[in-house]
Amino acid sequence: MTSNSEQDMSPHQTHHVVALIFDDYETLDLHGPIEMLGRVQTDEVTTVITLVAEKDIISSSQGTRILADRRISDTISCDLFMTIGGMGTRTEVHNQKLLSWIQQQCEVSEKVFTVCTGSALLAKADVLDGIPATTNKLAYDWVTSLNDKVLWQRKARWVNHGKFLTSSGVAAGTDASLAYIAERFGYAQAKHVEKLTEYIWNDNADDDPYA
Repeated sequence: MTSNSEQDMSPHQTHHVVALIFDDYETLDLHGPIEMLGRVQTDEVTTVITLVAEKDIISSSQGTRILADRRISDTISCDLFMTIGGMGTRTEVHNQKLLSWIQQQCEVSEKVFTVCTGSALLAKADVLDGIPATTNKLAYDWVTSLNDKVLWQRKARWVNHGKFLTSSGVAAGTDASLAYIAERFGYAQAKHVEKLTEYIWNDNADDDPYA
């Protein structure tokens, strides 16, 4: 795996993102951040994205289908591990096999990133105990009821604490992914991706109009 320091990056380094997907995931939770993260392609860095799931074909809440790259039978050492949200999290929080895999995957990931109710999965897997975190404000009461050992933050667009980056509902994940890019590759790189995608980035983690 790689260092947190932008200066430590060697030429032509691979930046590996692993994203967990499951049935009834929220489309923008995945594809918003992936759009931003996938834009990090420079002379020094190539971003590779791997989608992992319990089966080959996954359907979103909006009905679109996507093909997983790998099954969750093994963990994958990576720079960024992302868990997303959606109605499917209501089922997956009871999936002990998946929760066990999440625990192990977090151990081999340099940074862990949740979007929306993706934080519910980490909370149930007990990896957020004692960690400041946030989630979708419309589902806030449900998510926070799953684990009272997490230091839940009601008003936050995203919370970046050490290894863990958790974001609020849906589009907040796109903002948080740009914040991650800024942290890892520099603010100029994040602004470059913002310009390429014609996206208006809320770069203030405390600006949470939906709390």
